[in-house]
Amino acid sequence: MPARRSSSSRTTAKSASPDAHHALTPEVLRPRVLPESLGFATTADVEPLDEILGQQRGVEAFRFGMGLFRKGYNIFVTGPAGTGRLATVRRLLTELSSEQEAPEDLAYVNNFKHPEQPILLTFPAGQGAGFQKSIKEFLELLKREVPQIFESEDYIQRKNDIAEAHEKRVMAFYKEMEEKVRDTGLVVVNMQMGPFTRPDVLPVVDGQPKRMIELEDMVEHGRFPREEFERLKKKREEVKEQIDHVIQQVKALQKEVTARHEEVDRLVFMSWAQEALRPVREAYPGAKVQAHLDAVLDHMVENLDELRTLGRPVQGPMPGMSFTPPAEAVLHPYQVNLIVDNAEVKGQPVIIESWPTYRNLFGSIERVTDRTGTWRTDFTKIKAGAFVKANGGFLVLNLMDAIMEPGVWQTLKRSLKTELIEIETYDPYYFFTATGLKPEPIPMKVKVVVLGEPRLYWLLRYYDPDTAKIFKVRADWETSMDRSDESTAKVARFVRAQADRENLLPFTAAAVARVVEEAVRMAGRQEKISTAFSRLADLLLEADHFARRANAPAVDAKHVHEAVEARIYRHNQIEERIQEMIDRGSIFVDVSGAVTAQVNGLAVYSMGDYAFGKPSRITAAVSMGKEGIINIEREAEMSGPTHNKGVFILSGFLRRTFSQDKPLSLAASIAFEQSYGGVDGDSASSTELYALLSALSGLPLRQDVAVTGSVNQKGEVQPIGGVNEKIEGFYLCCKRKGLTGTQGVMIPKANVKDLVLAPEVVEAVAKGEFHVFAVATVQEGIELLTGRPAGERDAQGRYSMDSVFGLADATLARLAEGLRDFAAKGEENGEKPKKKGAARGKNAD
Repeated sequence: MPARRSSSSRTTAKSASPDAHHALTPEVLRPRVLPESLGFATTADVEPLDEILGQQRGVEAFRFGMGLFRKGYNIFVTGPAGTGRLATVRRLLTELSSEQEAPEDLAYVNNFKHPEQPILLTFPAGQGAGFQKSIKEFLELLKREVPQIFESEDYIQRKNDIAEAHEKRVMAFYKEMEEKVRDTGLVVVNMQMGPFTRPDVLPVVDGQPKRMIELEDMVEHGRFPREEFERLKKKREEVKEQIDHVIQQVKALQKEVTARHEEVDRLVFMSWAQEALRPVREAYPGAKVQAHLDAVLDHMVENLDELRTLGRPVQGPMPGMSFTPPAEAVLHPYQVNLIVDNAEVKGQPVIIESWPTYRNLFGSIERVTDRTGTWRTDFTKIKAGAFVKANGGFLVLNLMDAIMEPGVWQTLKRSLKTELIEIETYDPYYFFTATGLKPEPIPMKVKVVVLGEPRLYWLLRYYDPDTAKIFKVRADWETSMDRSDESTAKVARFVRAQADRENLLPFTAAAVARVVEEAVRMAGRQEKISTAFSRLADLLLEADHFARRANAPAVDAKHVHEAVEARIYRHNQIEERIQEMIDRGSIFVDVSGAVTAQVNGLAVYSMGDYAFGKPSRITAAVSMGKEGIINIEREAEMSGPTHNKGVFILSGFLRRTFSQDKPLSLAASIAFEQSYGGVDGDSASSTELYALLSALSGLPLRQDVAVTGSVNQKGEVQPIGGVNEKIEGFYLCCKRKGLTGTQGVMIPKANVKDLVLAPEVVEAVAKGEFHVFAVATVQEGIELLTGRPAGERDAQGRYSMDSVFGLADATLARLAEGLRDFAAKGEENGEKPKKKGAARGKNAD
């Protein structure tokens, strides 16, 4: 079977006129927005847009979720990036949150009984800072006046009265002791024992008190009578017992005096402190606040010695060393740690956390090291995160960012399910650096709004059952909106609003029309307008740049066109390199003539931020055999599952079309020539079928028409994606090699409504230099490519012999008969057919 037709065949195909029945007119290739239909000269004549555009479904769902402040009714906003999700959410929250009152202030204070469990205090919005200030003023007053309290005349007089009464009672005790030892030859003396003195009873000899050991020595040397010594010794023991009892009484009296001194200190301090705190108690009558103030005073009373050191030097750890304790260290336990202050919040708080780390979201407990290098912390080191600050309001975050941060997703779920949060420091190495604090949990009433891709939403719904419990509302953002006069007018108002916001030049009606057309192309359907307003906003900025560079008073359509072309130029380097390879012949692409079993397919290359189409040669070869259709890409492991499915569908079409009266016996191979990066998608399945039908019928296919389209087993051509890029890619190849007037692209008829071609391609079609054909079935497509009728079965079930299907059917019949005859001939020669596996094994050897 010849690979190519003769030059006369090429000339005939080249001179053939396009099939007018399938050719599309320029009017359907690109939707036009007439500037005069907009009703203004420039955007300076229209009102700026003050509403949310194109997201009615998502906005309604969001408003529903905001109005239902119940457990679990948090909002999952889905939609692709660039559709204005965050801006819309911020606007809706700002509008609706102002209708409510601001939530309570939150503060942590010291738990004097259990310092490791700080106590949570709540205040009406704005009063937390007042309470903190009042306590601070009270401590400042305490620092100034406590020394004066214990130096007042009344205090000193009361202390002196207690001291005088004590001295009188002590003197009476000592006088009683002296009475007991009078005329007994004994005397009471004070013995020095280190830093202390202790009363003792000693005998008097020659008018001088003698210790018993000295008197005993005098007895041994005969200088003192033994009888007198024994009498004094016995008497001393009797008196000493009585004196010890008196001493115990004196000690008890001393304790009583000390207690009375302390009681006076407490009474004096409490009298002052209660009066100083009275305004605070009256301003904050909450039971929990009152209990805390009582605990503060009790702790101060128990630690009066430390308070009395305020501003005074005290003895240091070494003799002769003194220092003045810092007042901050003494008064530190009585401070108020205000973690949430809603004094300036109007309505419910709206927190948008763009950096959702564990610390930023849920807060932390900071730690410091002392001079010994030991970690320590206390209630003043508790810091609130965005989740706590949003309590009573709304928290907005990007869910993918949150999931990527360690510990965030699990803590968020737990907090939303329990409606409690306990501030702690996330530390996977907690056994090395534990904080030792367990603050009182905070009751949470916060509605969380997360933004994510639809795929992430469905993955979480599938793999994490908690998602459905805590995110009961889904607000799905749409990628496009219906195109109408009303929506077009609103886009114009959007342009005006963006121009005001970014200080842009006014846009003419022609420029706005060009922007709308670009928005339609971004949507990918003629009856839709894209809602990717962030991309449109970028286009407006770039068009304004070109207008200012040209010193134009307003942005016109040509400036918008320049911005579009400049963006393409910034991203299409790879496209140009591939086109250069086609131009110099490194990549084989014919754009004229006709060749058997060869057709130009169209592929889309997606570079992430840019997509373009380029033709790719597809060839087919058939022979006698039973292998069926062989997908060379699949055999080389370069074919994706969708492409494999498309090839399998070809076998179904052949069976349905040609194998109703005979077995389908052939070996056919299909390949994307010069394909080295893998192939996927079924958009070339109709193209492959055309190549296969050409190989079976022997009829050449036009090389000046590139083909795209999916096919089903019934032969219906199905719509595909990237139709605009594919057409423009083949147009560029034809333009670089020279437009002939017969070249064009054949697309599925169902894709006509998706056409938003570049103005240059539309202009070429209008001039008759290029064509776009739309077909609904394989029969229509093969007729356009071969110039022959596809063929229909007659009453006997046969195709006409001059049709494409008739020629292909005849070839399949010859292949089946040949295979039968070949097998019969082998049996006549006594040969048995070999097993497929055995043959492979032999080849392997």
